Amino acid sequence: MLNWLKSPASETQITHGQRLWLYAFAILIMILLVTPTLIVIPMSFSDSQYLEFPPEKWSLRWYDNYFSSPEWMQATVTSLKAAFLTMLVATPVGVVAAYGLHTSRIALVRLAFMLLITPMMVPVVLVAIGAFYAFVKLNLLYSLTGLVLAHSILALPLVVIVTGSALKSYDMNQELAARSLGAPRWKAFVTVTLPQIRFAVVTAALLAFLTSFDEVVIAMFISGGDNPTLTRNMFNALRDQIDPTIAAISTIMIVVTSLMMVLAQLFGRGPAGK
Repeated sequence: MLNWLKSPASETQITHGQRLWLYAFAILIMILLVTPTLIVIPMSFSDSQYLEFPPEKWSLRWYDNYFSSPEWMQATVTSLKAAFLTMLVATPVGVVAAYGLHTSRIALVRLAFMLLITPMMVPVVLVAIGAFYAFVKLNLLYSLTGLVLAHSILALPLVVIVTGSALKSYDMNQELAARSLGAPRWKAFVTVTLPQIRFAVVTAALLAFLTSFDEVVIAMFISGGDNPTLTRNMFNALRDQIDPTIAAISTIMIVVTSLMMVLAQLFGRGPAGK
């Protein structure tokens, strides 16, 4: 233990012992973030009519209530559709935008970057209000198309930032070499550059999916009718009545999200992603 505390923590001369306060602080933050999750999961297995922790009796009744409810199932399907389509829209657009910003030499690159990440900087409720009034005029309110467009606006900045960071550490001379040998620019990007930044693209796609799947503010404004999202129904259920089904759904969402993150780590990294 003493040898570990005295060993270098990085390429510098800073030791693990000198970073001990940082490790303790990180562990404290992780505990604060994970504790709500550890509370929700046992609550989902309670037999009580209300949210109860710790449960006096254990049961799967709220999972059964979720899977047997047409309303919850419809909302789940809508959320999965919206998240998948948002990923398909935001990921290629964001990757191309990040590539264009990285390779461009025009003076307005920084301004274009700021415009692309604006949805991340302004309150989400303002984006929701703007989308609501625009979609009313475009007849896209309560439609899956409108939901995907609005969620893509939120997901696009994440894709641009993640992909842009990967491109900054990528040697563009590799692509230039392919182009000098006669490959069109698009083919050089697809066959040379894209495999090199594959892990970043997979991560960005995952973030786009989760941004849509977990989003609730915009969903409250523009989803509904035949296309309510899961998070919208969860918010309404929590506001109108304390339904323990929410705890069961939250647990399922935690498992799905964690599984997707693990799969992204496994399939995103490889010979080209290392």
